[in-house]
Amino acid sequence: MFGKLKKGLSKTRGGVFGKINRILTAKRKIDDDLLDELEELLITADVGVSATLDMIENIRQKVRKEKYETTEELNRLIIEAVREELTFDEPPIPDSKPYVILMIGVNGTGKTTSTAKLAHYYKQQGKDVLLAAADTFRAAAIDQLATWGERLGVRVIRHQAHSDPAAVVFDACASAVASHADVLIIDTAGRLHNKVNLMNELEKINRVISRQIPDAPHEVILVLDAGNGQNAVQQAREFIKVAKVNALFLSKLDGTAKGGVVLGIKKELGIPVRYIGVGEQVDDMERFDAGAFVEGLFEKE
Repeated sequence: MFGKLKKGLSKTRGGVFGKINRILTAKRKIDDDLLDELEELLITADVGVSATLDMIENIRQKVRKEKYETTEELNRLIIEAVREELTFDEPPIPDSKPYVILMIGVNGTGKTTSTAKLAHYYKQQGKDVLLAAADTFRAAAIDQLATWGERLGVRVIRHQAHSDPAAVVFDACASAVASHADVLIIDTAGRLHNKVNLMNELEKINRVISRQIPDAPHEVILVLDAGNGQNAVQQAREFIKVAKVNALFLSKLDGTAKGGVVLGIKKELGIPVRYIGVGEQVDDMERFDAGAFVEGLFEKE
């Protein structure tokens, strides 16, 4: 598992975080110039200005207080600061079933593929999984999810293109309850005409879900493309205004050097990155682990 994560982070590790490692190896003592250079590099890595400034200030205070001097000590401080920033408590998974997951996000972020990856993840745990193709605005999205369902051996509830997404969700919830499915994952439309349309559609879907399955959806996962860097943070802000997002799926992490955006996302949004996509295959997905992520970022090549 760690091998996949390490490979998926290779571009990020070989980019800015590789430069950080090289600087710390080349220099021996901590000084203001080194910390300023480190600050600039972290911002370049799409960590984000706010997260970077807070992290560097915390490091400065620890250096002064504990009288740290060597770059080896600084390296440990950086790793510790990143791990602390990314650590979050896992919410308990409800005992009741079906466990309902609502997938949202802009088209092109890998939302439908991420939905399939989650289905595979739960199926590997022996769960009975049901998929709902509620992105009815695109016939291609319905077909794509149906194809994934066939490959994975997972049932897919689908209607015709341009039908009411809430009707698909209604049928999917009814089927999940009747068949005692463990997990229901709902793929929704990635783009509507405006925020009002998006809000109304999501509210309608949420009402349909909660009427049939109390306390659901349990997870509302926003899928973001890691390659968009800080633009992904802005995209997330817009979705959070219209949806009760409680988890993030960062896709395509293997194809970008902007993996540092994970830090910016946590700092700016206060919502945990709970899943990461590290490749194109259906099993190229990891449940986010701060310790493994940091190790993957800073491990020497």
